[in-house]
Amino acid sequence: MLAIRLIAEPDQLDAVALPLRPGAAADASAAPVPTAVALPAEVADEAAALASMIRLTGRAGEAHRQLRPGAAPARLLLVGIGDGDEPGWRSAGAALARAGKDETHITVALPVGVSAEAVRGLVEGLLLASYRYRLGADAEAPALTGVDLAVAEPEAYQQALEVARTTATMTRLARDLTNTPSSVKNPQWFADQVAAAATDLPGLRLRVREPEELAAEGFGGILAVGGGSASGPRLVELDWQPAEASTHVVLVGKGITFDTGGISIKPVPAMKLMRKDMAGAAAVVAATLGAAALQLPVRITALAPLAENMVSGAAFRPGDIIRHYGGLTSETTNSDAEGRLVLADALAYAVAELKPDLLIDLATLTGANAIALGTRTGALYSDNDQLADDVLAAVAEAGEAAWRMPLPTDYVEHLGSELADLHSAPTQGGGSVLAALYLREFTGELREKWLHIDMSAPSWCERDDAELTRGATGWGVRGLLRWLATLR
Repeated sequence: MLAIRLIAEPDQLDAVALPLRPGAAADASAAPVPTAVALPAEVADEAAALASMIRLTGRAGEAHRQLRPGAAPARLLLVGIGDGDEPGWRSAGAALARAGKDETHITVALPVGVSAEAVRGLVEGLLLASYRYRLGADAEAPALTGVDLAVAEPEAYQQALEVARTTATMTRLARDLTNTPSSVKNPQWFADQVAAAATDLPGLRLRVREPEELAAEGFGGILAVGGGSASGPRLVELDWQPAEASTHVVLVGKGITFDTGGISIKPVPAMKLMRKDMAGAAAVVAATLGAAALQLPVRITALAPLAENMVSGAAFRPGDIIRHYGGLTSETTNSDAEGRLVLADALAYAVAELKPDLLIDLATLTGANAIALGTRTGALYSDNDQLADDVLAAVAEAGEAAWRMPLPTDYVEHLGSELADLHSAPTQGGGSVLAALYLREFTGELREKWLHIDMSAPSWCERDDAELTRGATGWGVRGLLRWLATLR
């Protein structure tokens, strides 16, 4: 990960990045922003002339690298910051990470009076856009290893730097977990990664339930989904409980380490990326680790029900009746709708045993999410207007996207079953909506304190785009940490 430091007196000026803002008039060229540190007088003039000559607009994320043979600095990187708000600086940081990938070090000359939010956005953009996941040697790894942020008073921005660094570190962890091939990643491997990550963070408690404990306690959904695999299921419970906490939040994340669809087997095109079907578990675990690292004054319990949905003689069958934690039963007519079965157990356990103030779940639950909202937006469901508004605001501030979806009462009848309490995968109506309504049945007395996000679509990106890189996005970590930071 890039080494980023705040500095008042730059000592490495071979490559310097200057921020550009859009011109005052609609058709005007971008203009350099006055910086907090002194640079050679001709640099700003040259930047302005260059911006005009090549018609730079100063829009957020625009970048240009200019060679200056025999001069100092030897390379000048012009980066658009748009309105100069946090999203604009996040885009600028991402653009700089890519435009400067052949540099070994860059000094960013920040504007006079730059806000802490801008610094946070810049650092997040730099650290997230420079992420790469490779197994083995990476011959095309960027040369860039260090960035200095030149400001007048470094200490004024230290907290913003640390929050951004922690947020990016945990987002990168979620990406690593999700990108890891399922030839390596199984439920026990995931649990081991959580244990390793929690080792250096005091105050965390970890419990991992294995199949025997899951059976003894009645986690029928997790056992059914994981029963077809040689790698048995697990339930990870990670708890952060600071002494000053007065609010308890439970975060539940779907953790299917590979999904064949089970007996309702997926076609190959739909199966090949199913290593990402545990992105919800990765997000809630990473957010909890991040909260501990930031010492947030809120109690958080992350629940990650982990299973591998495989085809074998021991796999659960379409038509089976599953008894979940707490006693509710589900008729399962589609073994490829397995995520909601493991989530149901975890939600019921949270309500009965943990009794939190708020209950949130994230899951790569349905393909219907992408059909409804495209590839960048999560589908958010809740009966609590204030909770929904608060989470939506935090997600947007973090640079992620979600849209609130309805929980229509006329769909509830489709959950009825002649054999069980619930039909887990009815075919009528919108798939993402029906899955959310099914999960709501397991929230009991916390129904008005529950929120669900179907984040199947935004959990993966097919191309580099701003701070996202091709592959797992770590969606949800940034939004959750923003929201959790508002709680007391």
